[in-house]
Amino acid sequence: MIGRLRGVVAEVAEEDALLDVGGVGYVVRCGARTLARLPAVGDEALLHVETQWGEQTGMTLYGFLSRDDRRAFLMLRAIQGVGPKAALAVLDVLPPAELAAAAAREDKAAVARAQGVGPKLAQRIVTELKDKPLTDGPVAAFHAGIPAAPPKPSSAGEAVAALMGLGVAEPAARRVVDQAALRLGEDAEAAVLIKAALQELGR
Repeated sequence: MIGRLRGVVAEVAEEDALLDVGGVGYVVRCGARTLARLPAVGDEALLHVETQWGEQTGMTLYGFLSRDDRRAFLMLRAIQGVGPKAALAVLDVLPPAELAAAAAREDKAAVARAQGVGPKLAQRIVTELKDKPLTDGPVAAFHAGIPAAPPKPSSAGEAVAALMGLGVAEPAARRVVDQAALRLGEDAEAAVLIKAALQELGR
């Protein structure tokens, strides 16, 4: 079983990336958020990998930039009715820490924003994940049954919300904001990210 890959990014497609590891090309399925944050083609990347087998598909590698993303993916897959595509879609709209917070406050509407996830499945997800640690961070409040306060919006989150307010679709907004954050740094202010993201959309 493959658990981690370090290699050069050879190609990035809509749903996967090709990683060249010592001359061997590995096709790794990734969510949109992961693909947007990958280094440029030709640069080195480290992916945490989950290997899964299917009778028709054979071996499929799913790649993540953090252990928390991989852990959350596995927990989502353990829920009845959540396939790999739905699990990746959930993590595209809710990174692990935000997913844990949404589950703690039983915010099924936040989970239902994921493509292909309806209200019933969203309810099952928040119910199943409510008391489970999705990250290595503090989870005592979740286990104590104390509703978690909504996380303070990040600059990137504010930028995405602002773009959506201008009529930009959420996936596109997240993609260009993530790209801007990679260039400008995670400490960049929302206004700077918005300006850079708008320039990217205008290309």
